[in-house]
Amino acid sequence: MMNQILFAGVIGLFLTLVGTPLLIKLLARKGYGQYIRDDGPRTHGSKRGTPTMGGIAFILATIIAYFLAKVISGQPPAYSGLLVLGLMAGMGLVGFLDDYIKIVKRRSLGLRAKAKMAGQLIVGIAFAVLALQFPDVRGQTPASTKISFVEDFGWTIGPVLFVIWALFMILAMSNGVNLTDGLDGLATGASVLVFGAYTFIGVWQFQESCANTETLTNPAACFEVRDPLDLAIVASALMGACLGFLWWNTSPAKIFMGDTGSLALGGALAGLAICSRTELLLALLGGLFVLITMSVVIQVGSFRLTGKRVFRMAPLQHHFELKGWSEVLVVVRFWIIQGICVIVGLGLFYAGWAAEK
Repeated sequence: MMNQILFAGVIGLFLTLVGTPLLIKLLARKGYGQYIRDDGPRTHGSKRGTPTMGGIAFILATIIAYFLAKVISGQPPAYSGLLVLGLMAGMGLVGFLDDYIKIVKRRSLGLRAKAKMAGQLIVGIAFAVLALQFPDVRGQTPASTKISFVEDFGWTIGPVLFVIWALFMILAMSNGVNLTDGLDGLATGASVLVFGAYTFIGVWQFQESCANTETLTNPAACFEVRDPLDLAIVASALMGACLGFLWWNTSPAKIFMGDTGSLALGGALAGLAICSRTELLLALLGGLFVLITMSVVIQVGSFRLTGKRVFRMAPLQHHFELKGWSEVLVVVRFWIIQGICVIVGLGLFYAGWAAEK
């Protein structure tokens, strides 16, 4: 069964390595190039016209890799994996419409703010409601109405508050990845690291699942997660697909993911966290996305309250560009920050399990 994880990752990697250049040619032929805002760093002017909406490549690659892994292994899909894929595709569709309007309709801001928010809310609510359905033989649903860190804790918040909480996570991570997607390969590489972490978490939860009595090393510390193996397969497919896309997205980028990709990745991260019962841990595993989002909040808040800016430009990566750091230097150092966040997050995940022993 563990071969499914390897199959998904390898297939996702292969599909984006081979498929992304085909998408680049198609988008370039249609003239679907990136719009560059005039208020951004001046060095970004050379990126104008680079094909965008590249998120199509890794969204399709992830979905195909997941189902091919299932076909090769002869195992049926599980609800948790399907829900995360659905959330990713739904958020990607909202991002695609936004990109399409920016490029084809020549409207620089894309979808109207209310329309974009409405699309995200529809997709998020559908995911949250469905995630509380489909109990297995033990009564476990893909999501839980309890808040979680490395596992569920505290009291039940009820279905209504859960939907609100899930929406907050989905919107926060989608916008966080979207804000991070400002330099070649930055958001893609950071996402690879987080999806790698969730592949490990899914494997560990499967090995120590309360339903998997044959592999348990400590019954007192087992995980009540509905489909941990399936979540690991999805995470592996995403990791491989993003890694293959990074080959073409790294500096100088031949293609950008656009809102199509950034909203999809944010949705997938939130979905994995919710279904693996590691909701609060995501804030650490995806620490770079949180840091960059907070830089925008601080910048806007400071300017409105005092009329002064804390950073030369927000999001944070542009601040360091204006300080004289090269784009590649910013990306690599931010990847290191993200790697540290993942290491600390996985350490806390393991410590939480070991503390129950």
